[in-house]
Amino acid sequence: MDAQLLTALAISCGVLLVTAYAIWRWGPGLRSRAVRCPEWALGAEVLVRQVEAEFGNLKFTDIQHCSLLKDRPVDCGKGCLARL
Repeated sequence: MDAQLLTALAISCGVLLVTAYAIWRWGPGLRSRAVRCPEWALGAEVLVRQVEAEFGNLKFTDIQHCSLLKDRPVDCGKGCLARL
């Protein structure tokens, strides 16, 4: 194979890997976030579901777990979603 073709192939593979990593790291899925709880006025760590909203934008849709509630289900009003 030609050296230029191999170089182009290597660069293309690198760009593909970086793009895949960025989508996995910062794209849709569950993410850990720090937030101030509006109900208890305390700092909390929450596990929040992030989905695609529009092209290139993400939005938070649900709280899966909250450090203030320990092992209980998240049954509060989830007002912290507006603070993320």
